[in-house]
Amino acid sequence: MKRAHAVLFSLVRFCALALALPVAVVLAAPAAFAAEPTVILLSWDGVRWDYPDMRPFPGLGRIEREGLRAEKLIPRWPSLTFPGHVTMATGTWADVHGIVDNKFFDRKRGLYDYSKDADWIEAEPLWIAAERQGVKAATYFWVGSETDWHGRGASYRVTPFDGAVFEDVKVDKILSWLDLPEADRPHLVMSYWHGTDHVAHDNGPDGPVVLDALAGQDAQLVRLLDGIDARGLWPTTTLLLVSDHGMTEVSDFFDLADFMAAHGIKGKFASSGPLVQVFLDDPSQAPALVEALKSQSGLHAYRGDDLPATMHLHHPTRTGDVVVYADPPKAISRVPWYQQIVFEIGHACCGVRRGTHGYDPNLPDMGGILMALGRGVPKGMRAPAASQIDIAPTVAKLLGIAPPLNAIGQPVPAIEAP
Repeated sequence: MKRAHAVLFSLVRFCALALALPVAVVLAAPAAFAAEPTVILLSWDGVRWDYPDMRPFPGLGRIEREGLRAEKLIPRWPSLTFPGHVTMATGTWADVHGIVDNKFFDRKRGLYDYSKDADWIEAEPLWIAAERQGVKAATYFWVGSETDWHGRGASYRVTPFDGAVFEDVKVDKILSWLDLPEADRPHLVMSYWHGTDHVAHDNGPDGPVVLDALAGQDAQLVRLLDGIDARGLWPTTTLLLVSDHGMTEVSDFFDLADFMAAHGIKGKFASSGPLVQVFLDDPSQAPALVEALKSQSGLHAYRGDDLPATMHLHHPTRTGDVVVYADPPKAISRVPWYQQIVFEIGHACCGVRRGTHGYDPNLPDMGGILMALGRGVPKGMRAPAASQIDIAPTVAKLLGIAPPLNAIGQPVPAIEAP
């Protein structure tokens, strides 16, 4: 009788354990599966859409094999660093977010010169949209993130910008953010990297030194990927890799200041390059300047209030009375004539090259990169070209939040939030 009771007790105990087993398995699942989604958004300055094909790069190659690579990322007018980063962060055009150049005049506020003051931005940035909706954000030198925007900022931010800080330091910091306890951890991380911009400006867009610089960036990307591997975070983490613009060769310079002086037209412009905003002492001279510039090949000129609607660049206080832009390889420059001669001689006899950007964003060389790996990203996917205004909505979708308030872009269709 005792033996029968013992057998019955053992049977009941076994059944109870069997019924409890699924619960135990669920409770013992890795913590990563219960965590909130995380998005890491890296921007590599000046990396053209085709650079990853020019040499084997282990990190970029892994993303392409195991994740997604778009044909290219198309910038918006103007294809420059500060407007591009703000466009990606806000999901809207420069005429809405207000950063119409790297340097420009505002008729009310004065000069904008690569400003760190976030309140120059007139549309809600992604890190603010995340914080507003309860998602902690961390920014490392992303344009516009160094100060509060309308009284709010990222939970974690590195400031002030320091061009001498290289990507090994940034990777260490990003991994330290990922190591924070779940309650403290940022689930949106945005970081600016040097990319290839500086070396391509100084050496031309296609030189070996440009690919050497990209190899250095890729080595740090491998460190970051390895760090995410070691932490087992891929089930909840998506890495997006973008660039703000491409790069092309420049070899012809037009002195707009001398041209205006020769035509008796006075004004100022804050920047030089493929696109210039001209603020005239006498705005009524705008039609005369536009007409005079028609004689110059490779240049296009419009009154600021008569820009093509597709440019999305007319801002009420920040667009010049006249906007002039060039076709490559021409650029608008204040380089003294003797420096121009030295460059032309060096270009002709010694292969001296220079690179720049800021041209029509639809030109092939202005295209940047868009790659992705991790949660929500199909393996080995080659996606069509996307627009910079699509980046913020894509990140928001992955995080499960609404996009920034002024965003008009759409999430990249191939990237799905599980």
